[in-house]
Amino acid sequence: MTTERGEPVSRSRRAFLAGGGLMVSFALFGSLRVSAGQENTLGATILNPKLPGDLKIEPMLDAWIRIDASGVTVCSGKVELGTGVRTALWQVAADQLALPLERFRFVTADTALTPDEGYTAGSHTMADGGTAIFHAAAQVRAMLVDAAARKLAVPPERLVLENGVIKAPDGRQLTYEDAAAGLDLHRMATETSPPSDPSTYRYIGKSVPRVDILAKVTGGAAYVQDMRPDGMLHARVVRPPNHGATLVSADVDAVSRMPGVVRVVRDGDYLAVVARGEWQAVLAMRALQASARWRQTETFPDNATIHDVLKTLPRLDYVTTRQGGDDEVHQAAPVANAAPAAALTGARVERVEATKQYVLHGSIGPSCALAVWRDGMLTVWTHSQGVFPLRAGIAGLLGLPKEQVRCVHVEGSGCYGHNGADDVAADAALLAHRMPGAPIRVQWMRDQEAGWEPLGPAMETSLEVATDADGALTAWRHALWSTPHNERITNPGRLLPAWLVSQPIAPSPPSPIPQPEGDADRNAVPLYRVPDVRVDMHFVTQMPFRTSAMRSLGAHINVVTIEAMMDRLAAAHGKDPVAYRLAQLDDPRAKAVIQRAAEAFGWTANPALPPNRGVGFAFARYKNLMGYCAIALEVEVGPDRRAVRIDRVVTAVDCGQIVNPDGLTNQIEGGIVQSSSWTLYEQVRIGAVGVESVDWQSYPILRFPQVPARIDVHMIDQPGMPFLGAAEIAQGPTAAALVSAVGQATGRRSLRLPLVPHLWP
Repeated sequence: MTTERGEPVSRSRRAFLAGGGLMVSFALFGSLRVSAGQENTLGATILNPKLPGDLKIEPMLDAWIRIDASGVTVCSGKVELGTGVRTALWQVAADQLALPLERFRFVTADTALTPDEGYTAGSHTMADGGTAIFHAAAQVRAMLVDAAARKLAVPPERLVLENGVIKAPDGRQLTYEDAAAGLDLHRMATETSPPSDPSTYRYIGKSVPRVDILAKVTGGAAYVQDMRPDGMLHARVVRPPNHGATLVSADVDAVSRMPGVVRVVRDGDYLAVVARGEWQAVLAMRALQASARWRQTETFPDNATIHDVLKTLPRLDYVTTRQGGDDEVHQAAPVANAAPAAALTGARVERVEATKQYVLHGSIGPSCALAVWRDGMLTVWTHSQGVFPLRAGIAGLLGLPKEQVRCVHVEGSGCYGHNGADDVAADAALLAHRMPGAPIRVQWMRDQEAGWEPLGPAMETSLEVATDADGALTAWRHALWSTPHNERITNPGRLLPAWLVSQPIAPSPPSPIPQPEGDADRNAVPLYRVPDVRVDMHFVTQMPFRTSAMRSLGAHINVVTIEAMMDRLAAAHGKDPVAYRLAQLDDPRAKAVIQRAAEAFGWTANPALPPNRGVGFAFARYKNLMGYCAIALEVEVGPDRRAVRIDRVVTAVDCGQIVNPDGLTNQIEGGIVQSSSWTLYEQVRIGAVGVESVDWQSYPILRFPQVPARIDVHMIDQPGMPFLGAAEIAQGPTAAALVSAVGQATGRRSLRLPLVPHLWP
């Protein structure tokens, strides 16, 4: 490795200690108060809470980095979801090992090969997984230098690492493989690592081309949907028309005689066909579906009544946050008969309420998986976000020990959030286990994905805030109603096929992610300065629709609610919205992103705008723990065209040390586009028979002409600071800024999402 001037960089232990930019513990989530044996929010068990990042859950260095005669291998339990994290993690490993990217193998999310990092979710990949690799690689590198120093009889500070070779001043050299011979990497990581100087990084901070793009843009085998192993059979499932329907009859015999059909499976309410050809499987599925007769056992609320219904369903009540006085609480247990919050008093008291409808993940490619049961081992290729929890769920479903199940991640065509990836993997595993020897490919159809994936929950929020005569915040009361945002695999019953088989497994009871990460109450706690805060979460436990994790969880609507309140208070006190926010903040990094976004946008108080145009501004720090994002945007609302045009969006972000600027820009742009679609258009059509939005005609999404005409992303780099994550930080601020801008353009400030159906009744 060399400097920008082409000079070799010393990577000895003493050289590290002499360098600047110390990056040691990354104690980012100390406020979570984790302890050994406790499970973290992503489903992995904490083994050593003092270690940085995901070294907490896998502290052995050789779980992350292995060196043998064949070369260097770096392992990560995180998965590529289209966000570019595989490339970014590779960059971190390359810099910390002082290796070119092409000189080592990088393996992700394979239960036979990689550390168990739980789920890839919540913008934790860089913050936790990247931090673990950063420190594991630094510690292994120091061990290599010490080993080489002993073998070469040279002081370690005189050795130089360059392109995978450790060089002595007299010209002698050792490869990493030679240096590692006899070196035992099966040892516990330490709490501190040799420091590194960010100014010497060769890859971190550079826009390295993504390693996952080439096959996607050239028609290569990029996704699990593209896999075609020898001898593969094709399978399709037949689902009930909705939750609660039970199977009365199906003509299994007739379908079994159709061309190419190898097997028809009926097990309770579970129906599937396996065929030699894919089109044969589709035709058999259609015939089986047409012959099936179902008994309806439930009715469902519609879009107009869902928020009233949420307040009548069984629930647990949580006071998830109470700050101020002597009774500060960050509570994880429900409160029986919790006393309602007292009415607020102050110079001014304002109240806002907001609602959102159910939304789909809307994956471009419906979920798919392959599985084979061979020689006592079940191997599943899956685009799950958590191969280790999936392995445990499948093992429990089939009555196998976990050691006989291997889950290997392969990227999916549309796979963020808790969509159908785990369920289709369970389909493939169940069918493969019944048909040993042949790989079984299960591909869901569009209507199955839309009708049976866990939805992003409908929610209602209510916020009441008191201020003094000068506009300072004095008291804050946030209440919300929602079904769970986290129905990931905690037992086999969380997998859809487990509900339908003749011996069903009940899903484990729902429980929310506690603060400070939060569930439906994610980002409900204000980052603004407030001496008296209370957040009440009414957690609905018996749900009319299956719900789980959608990108940003409750932060999407909670940030809308908070920022709408800040706009209202600014107006009530005669203050500019940006200046008002700055006055209520203490965090200098929060202020910096707000100022940067406002300046880049050219924000002015009381701008003179043409008719039907509006501007909006919003800010949030995701989960109050991770990346900062401020957004200013301008819209035109055309009543004659019944359309909202987003003319320009300007955003400033602070995600700590930036690893790949181009990747970060892509994530922020993608988050803005996605949130714009949610906020303006997206809602699942629901009715008496359940989910009715089962195709793109019945589920509206942002179309290409409606994409923001211009997005400018301004990044505030923090060399040497912890990675904060970026994939979900733009969702809330985008939605809040849109609500403000559309309200200004129309003169009607609606907080009923999506906005467009309510603009023109």
